[in-house]
Amino acid sequence: MPRKSPAPAGLLLVGLLLCASLALAQGDPKRGEYLSKAGGCLGCHTEAHQGAVPYAGGRALKTPFGVFYGPNITPHAQAGLGRWSEADFRRAMREGRRPDGAHYFPAFPYPSFTKISDADLRDLWAYLRSLAPDPRASRPHELKFFYRWRFLVGLWKWLFFTPGAFAADAQRSPALNRGAYLVQALGHCGECHTPRNWLGAMKKDRFLGGVKGDDGSPNLTPARLKKKSDAEVKDFLLTAMTEDGDVAAESMAEVVRNTTSQLAPQDLDALIAYLRALPPLPDEPK
Repeated sequence: MPRKSPAPAGLLLVGLLLCASLALAQGDPKRGEYLSKAGGCLGCHTEAHQGAVPYAGGRALKTPFGVFYGPNITPHAQAGLGRWSEADFRRAMREGRRPDGAHYFPAFPYPSFTKISDADLRDLWAYLRSLAPDPRASRPHELKFFYRWRFLVGLWKWLFFTPGAFAADAQRSPALNRGAYLVQALGHCGECHTPRNWLGAMKKDRFLGGVKGDDGSPNLTPARLKKKSDAEVKDFLLTAMTEDGDVAAESMAEVVRNTTSQLAPQDLDALIAYLRALPPLPDEPK
Protein backbone atom coordinates (compact mmCIF):
# COMPACT_ATOMS: atom_id res chain seq x y z
CA MET A 1 0.00 0.00 0.00
CA PRO A 2 1.59 3.37 -0.95
CA ARG A 3 2.62 5.72 1.84
CA LYS A 4 0.68 8.88 2.34
CA SER A 5 2.46 12.16 1.71
CA PRO A 6 3.30 14.18 4.83
CA ALA A 7 0.56 16.57 5.84
CA PRO A 8 1.04 20.16 4.66
CA ALA A 9 1.11 21.30 8.29
CA GLY A 10 3.99 18.90 8.99
CA LEU A 11 5.98 20.20 6.02
CA LEU A 12 5.37 23.76 7.17
CA LEU A 13 6.61 22.94 10.66
CA VAL A 14 9.78 21.32 9.29
CA GLY A 15 10.38 24.36 7.08
CA LEU A 16 9.95 26.75 9.98
CA LEU A 17 12.33 24.74 12.14
CA LEU A 18 14.94 24.73 9.38
CA CYS A 19 14.62 28.48 8.91
CA ALA A 20 14.90 29.06 12.64
CA SER A 21 18.00 26.87 12.85
CA LEU A 22 19.60 28.71 9.93
CA ALA A 23 18.83 32.11 11.47
CA LEU A 24 20.28 30.97 14.79
CA ALA A 25 23.45 29.77 13.09
CA GLN A 26 23.85 33.07 11.23
CA GLY A 27 23.18 35.31 14.22
CA ASP A 28 20.74 38.13 14.84
CA PRO A 29 22.11 41.51 13.63
CA LYS A 30 19.40 43.46 15.45
CA ARG A 31 20.36 41.92 18.75
CA GLY A 32 24.00 42.35 17.75
CA GLU A 33 23.42 46.09 17.41
CA TYR A 34 22.26 46.20 21.02
CA LEU A 35 25.31 44.20 22.09
CA SER A 36 27.60 46.60 20.22
CA LYS A 37 26.13 49.44 22.29
CA ALA A 38 26.52 47.49 25.52
CA GLY A 39 30.12 46.79 24.48
CA GLY A 40 30.95 50.39 23.63
CA CYS A 41 32.29 49.41 20.19
CA LEU A 42 31.48 52.78 18.66
CA GLY A 43 33.72 54.69 21.05
CA CYS A 44 36.96 52.87 20.18
CA HIS A 45 36.32 52.36 16.47
CA THR A 46 35.05 55.79 15.43
CA GLU A 47 36.97 59.04 15.29
CA ALA A 48 35.91 61.70 17.76
CA HIS A 49 34.65 64.38 15.40
CA GLN A 50 31.36 65.25 13.79
CA GLY A 51 30.78 63.41 10.54
CA ALA A 52 33.13 60.52 11.34
CA VAL A 53 32.03 57.23 9.76
CA PRO A 54 30.91 54.82 12.50
CA TYR A 55 33.21 51.83 12.97
CA ALA A 56 35.66 53.00 10.28
CA GLY A 57 38.46 53.32 12.83
CA GLY A 58 40.97 56.02 13.63
CA ARG A 59 40.20 56.75 17.30
CA ALA A 60 43.41 57.41 19.26
CA LEU A 61 44.04 55.79 22.65
CA LYS A 62 46.98 57.34 24.46
CA THR A 63 48.79 55.04 26.90
CA PRO A 64 52.19 54.88 28.65
CA PHE A 65 53.27 52.50 25.88
CA GLY A 66 52.37 54.80 23.00
CA VAL A 67 49.29 55.63 20.96
CA PHE A 68 46.96 52.90 19.74
CA TYR A 69 44.41 53.52 16.98
CA GLY A 70 41.11 51.67 16.76
CA PRO A 71 40.93 49.76 13.47
CA ASN A 72 38.27 49.79 10.78
CA ILE A 73 35.79 47.02 11.64
CA THR A 74 33.34 47.55 8.78
CA PRO A 75 33.05 44.64 6.30
CA HIS A 76 35.30 46.25 3.69
CA ALA A 77 37.34 43.53 1.96
CA GLN A 78 40.68 45.34 2.12
CA ALA A 79 40.37 47.96 4.88
CA GLY A 80 38.09 46.16 7.33
CA LEU A 81 36.84 42.70 8.29
CA GLY A 82 35.45 41.74 4.89
CA ARG A 83 37.77 38.76 4.47
CA TRP A 84 37.35 37.53 8.02
CA SER A 85 35.33 34.47 8.91
CA GLU A 86 33.20 34.23 12.02
CA ALA A 87 35.87 31.93 13.43
CA ASP A 88 38.45 34.70 12.89
CA PHE A 89 36.24 37.12 14.80
CA ARG A 90 35.67 34.68 17.65
CA ARG A 91 39.41 34.02 17.87
CA ALA A 92 40.15 37.74 18.06
CA MET A 93 37.62 38.30 20.83
CA ARG A 94 38.23 35.10 22.76
CA GLU A 95 42.01 34.65 22.33
CA GLY A 96 43.33 38.06 21.30
CA ARG A 97 44.78 36.81 18.01
CA ARG A 98 44.65 38.12 14.46
CA PRO A 99 43.58 35.84 11.58
CA ASP A 100 47.29 35.23 10.85
CA GLY A 101 47.81 34.09 14.45
CA ALA A 102 49.74 37.15 15.66
CA HIS A 103 48.87 38.54 19.08
CA TYR A 104 46.76 41.63 19.49
CA PHE A 105 48.03 44.22 21.93
CA PRO A 106 45.80 44.22 25.03
CA ALA A 107 44.80 47.83 24.37
CA PHE A 108 42.12 45.87 22.51
CA PRO A 109 40.27 44.72 25.64
CA TYR A 110 40.13 41.01 24.87
CA PRO A 111 41.02 40.21 28.51
CA SER A 112 37.40 41.27 29.14
CA PHE A 113 35.84 40.36 25.78
CA THR A 114 37.04 36.77 26.13
CA LYS A 115 34.14 36.32 28.56
CA ILE A 116 31.46 37.16 25.98
CA SER A 117 29.23 34.17 25.26
CA ASP A 118 29.30 32.32 21.94
CA ALA A 119 25.70 33.36 21.22
CA ASP A 120 26.50 37.03 21.79
CA LEU A 121 29.64 36.81 19.67
CA ARG A 122 27.58 35.32 16.85
CA ASP A 123 25.00 38.11 17.02
CA LEU A 124 27.66 40.80 17.29
CA TRP A 125 29.41 39.37 14.24
CA ALA A 126 26.11 39.38 12.33
CA TYR A 127 25.68 43.06 13.14
CA LEU A 128 29.20 44.01 12.05
CA ARG A 129 28.64 42.17 8.78
CA SER A 130 25.51 44.26 8.19
CA LEU A 131 27.39 47.58 8.30
CA ALA A 132 28.19 49.56 5.17
CA PRO A 133 31.78 48.83 4.06
CA ASP A 134 34.14 51.79 4.36
CA PRO A 135 37.50 51.94 2.54
CA ARG A 136 39.39 53.90 5.17
CA ALA A 137 42.66 52.11 6.00
CA SER A 138 43.37 51.41 9.66
CA ARG A 139 46.02 53.73 11.05
CA PRO A 140 49.22 52.06 12.36
CA HIS A 141 49.89 52.30 16.08
CA GLU A 142 52.57 54.70 17.26
CA LEU A 143 54.33 52.74 19.99
CA LYS A 144 57.58 53.17 21.84
CA PHE A 145 60.33 50.99 20.40
CA PHE A 146 60.37 48.15 22.93
CA TYR A 147 56.58 47.76 22.91
CA ARG A 148 56.25 47.25 19.15
CA TRP A 149 57.23 43.58 19.32
CA ARG A 150 54.05 41.54 19.22
CA PHE A 151 55.74 38.28 20.16
CA LEU A 152 56.30 39.72 23.65
CA VAL A 153 52.52 39.88 24.07
CA GLY A 154 52.60 36.08 24.20
CA LEU A 155 54.62 36.30 27.41
CA TRP A 156 52.24 38.96 28.74
CA LYS A 157 49.31 36.65 28.05
CA TRP A 158 51.04 33.77 29.82
CA LEU A 159 51.39 35.95 32.89
CA PHE A 160 48.08 37.81 32.93
CA PHE A 161 45.50 36.49 30.44
CA THR A 162 43.02 33.68 31.02
CA PRO A 163 40.76 33.04 28.00
CA GLY A 164 37.26 31.67 28.38
CA ALA A 165 33.58 32.61 28.42
CA PHE A 166 31.85 34.01 31.49
CA ALA A 167 30.67 31.38 33.96
CA ALA A 168 27.58 32.19 36.01
CA ASP A 169 27.88 31.91 39.79
CA ALA A 170 25.29 29.49 41.17
CA GLN A 171 25.27 31.45 44.43
CA ARG A 172 24.11 34.61 42.67
CA SER A 173 20.65 35.49 41.40
CA PRO A 174 20.08 35.66 37.62
CA ALA A 175 20.01 39.46 37.87
CA LEU A 176 23.39 39.59 39.64
CA ASN A 177 24.90 37.19 37.11
CA ARG A 178 23.56 39.35 34.30
CA GLY A 179 25.06 42.42 35.93
CA ALA A 180 28.39 40.67 36.39
CA TYR A 181 28.38 39.67 32.72
CA LEU A 182 27.61 43.20 31.57
CA VAL A 183 30.34 44.71 33.75
CA GLN A 184 33.05 42.09 33.34
CA ALA A 185 32.52 41.04 29.72
CA LEU A 186 30.46 43.23 27.40
CA GLY A 187 30.88 46.54 29.21
CA HIS A 188 34.55 45.82 30.12
CA CYS A 189 34.23 48.43 32.89
CA GLY A 190 37.34 47.12 34.62
CA GLU A 191 39.53 48.21 31.73
CA CYS A 192 39.13 51.86 32.78
CA HIS A 193 38.15 51.61 36.44
CA THR A 194 40.85 49.18 37.65
CA PRO A 195 44.45 50.24 38.35
CA ARG A 196 47.22 48.46 36.44
CA ASN A 197 50.70 47.22 37.20
CA TRP A 198 53.81 48.45 35.39
CA LEU A 199 53.21 45.93 32.59
CA GLY A 200 49.70 47.21 31.95
CA ALA A 201 47.78 44.31 33.49
CA MET A 202 44.80 45.00 35.72
CA LYS A 203 45.36 44.51 39.44
CA LYS A 204 42.75 41.86 40.20
CA ASP A 205 42.66 42.64 43.90
CA ARG A 206 41.66 46.22 43.03
CA PHE A 207 38.95 45.37 40.50
CA LEU A 208 36.82 48.48 39.87
CA GLY A 209 38.58 50.25 42.73
CA GLY A 210 39.29 53.35 40.66
CA VAL A 211 42.40 54.86 39.10
CA LYS A 212 44.11 57.96 40.48
CA GLY A 213 45.57 60.73 38.34
CA ASP A 214 44.53 63.37 35.86
CA ASP A 215 43.20 60.72 33.47
CA GLY A 216 41.91 58.50 36.25
CA SER A 217 38.49 57.02 36.89
CA PRO A 218 36.37 56.71 40.05
CA ASN A 219 35.92 53.80 42.42
CA LEU A 220 32.81 51.82 41.43
CA THR A 221 32.64 49.60 44.52
CA PRO A 222 30.15 50.18 47.38
CA ALA A 223 32.82 52.10 49.29
CA ARG A 224 31.97 55.03 47.02
CA LEU A 225 28.53 54.13 45.68
CA LYS A 226 27.06 53.83 49.18
CA LYS A 227 26.89 57.62 49.17
CA LYS A 228 24.39 57.50 46.28
CA SER A 229 20.98 55.92 45.91
CA ASP A 230 20.13 53.54 43.10
CA ALA A 231 18.02 56.30 41.53
CA GLU A 232 20.98 58.70 41.58
CA VAL A 233 23.34 56.14 40.05
CA LYS A 234 20.80 55.26 37.38
CA ASP A 235 20.13 58.90 36.56
CA PHE A 236 23.87 59.51 36.12
CA LEU A 237 24.21 56.50 33.80
CA LEU A 238 21.32 57.82 31.73
CA THR A 239 22.21 61.51 31.60
CA ALA A 240 25.91 61.88 32.59
CA MET A 241 24.82 64.45 35.17
CA THR A 242 24.96 64.22 38.96
CA GLU A 243 22.20 65.25 41.32
CA ASP A 244 24.19 68.45 41.97
CA GLY A 245 24.17 69.39 38.31
CA ASP A 246 27.79 68.45 37.62
CA VAL A 247 28.55 66.91 34.23
CA ALA A 248 30.76 63.87 33.69
CA ALA A 249 34.13 64.25 32.00
CA GLU A 250 33.93 63.86 28.22
CA SER A 251 35.29 60.31 28.23
CA MET A 252 32.60 59.11 30.64
CA ALA A 253 29.96 61.31 29.02
CA GLU A 254 30.63 59.45 25.77
CA VAL A 255 30.26 56.10 27.56
CA VAL A 256 26.92 57.28 28.92
CA ARG A 257 25.82 58.58 25.53
CA ASN A 258 26.82 55.49 23.53
CA THR A 259 26.47 52.71 26.09
CA THR A 260 24.85 52.98 29.51
CA SER A 261 21.97 55.19 28.34
CA GLN A 262 21.27 52.63 25.60
CA LEU A 263 20.88 49.69 27.97
CA ALA A 264 17.49 48.10 28.51
CA PRO A 265 16.02 49.03 31.92
CA GLN A 266 16.45 45.51 33.27
CA ASP A 267 20.10 45.44 32.20
CA LEU A 268 20.80 48.80 33.80
CA ASP A 269 19.17 47.58 37.03
CA ALA A 270 21.25 44.39 36.91
CA LEU A 271 24.46 46.37 36.37
CA ILE A 272 23.78 48.58 39.39
CA ALA A 273 22.81 45.59 41.55
CA TYR A 274 26.10 43.88 40.70
CA LEU A 275 28.13 46.98 41.58
CA ARG A 276 26.30 47.13 44.91
CA ALA A 277 27.27 43.50 45.60
CA LEU A 278 31.02 44.01 45.06
CA PRO A 279 33.45 43.96 48.00
CA PRO A 280 33.94 47.60 49.07
CA LEU A 281 37.42 48.86 48.27
CA PRO A 282 38.76 52.11 49.70
CA ASP A 283 40.17 54.63 47.27
CA GLU A 284 43.88 54.29 46.60
CA PRO A 285 45.99 56.91 48.37
CA LYS A 286 47.03 59.84 46.21
